[in-house]
Amino acid sequence: MILALLGSGEYLPQMEIVDRYLLAQLAAPARVVCLATAAAHKGPQRVAYWSERGEEYFTRLGAEVSSPPVVDRASANDPQLAAQIEAANFVYLSGGRPDYLHRTLKGSLARQAILRVGEAGGVIAGCSAGAMILGDKFVSYTGWHSGFNLLPGVTVVPHFDRVPPTVRSAGRRLIPNRVTIIGIDSLTALVRNGSGEWSVLGEGSVTIWKEKAQKLKIEEQRLVFER
Repeated sequence: MILALLGSGEYLPQMEIVDRYLLAQLAAPARVVCLATAAAHKGPQRVAYWSERGEEYFTRLGAEVSSPPVVDRASANDPQLAAQIEAANFVYLSGGRPDYLHRTLKGSLARQAILRVGEAGGVIAGCSAGAMILGDKFVSYTGWHSGFNLLPGVTVVPHFDRVPPTVRSAGRRLIPNRVTIIGIDSLTALVRNGSGEWSVLGEGSVTIWKEKAQKLKIEEQRLVFER
């Protein structure tokens, strides 16, 4: 599985360096599925907006792309939409509400299809809310939730450069036991390639807060470690 966690910037020109790298990791021609599920709580217009942006963006990068309308529990369990996802080799989860995204996909056929893409050696990319749900736990307005645990023991915090210092300081004291926090700056991605090697791509840095020993072996000059 090739995994990409993006702090922000889906479909922006600044993130082309990330997405061109991910596309180059694929062994076959790129078949991208863009899922705007996290924005579906705002209605069909927002879903259409993000779907169109994803399709225009990845088409320009030379990929075959589609946007299955996975917007609620019923569509997340639609066998035809799940088959469309599974036929891809690159799944992109764009931003919005992480709790809505997780609640919609949890235990669904769509979630199973996404995981099969990864198990087959494809790319699973999540931006902002899409990145948050891929960890062990994530925090939203309603507290801590269990994620899809593609990174055991990890909580992903996007837009990390925009978190005020006072909030960072308070947040460090509230980290649950045995949880590693990975803070990803805006317009920045933490990427694990098919060999399990990690790198930071984009304009910012990645910050790791950990309770004890480092859990992820990551080597990248711009990676920032905070004790």
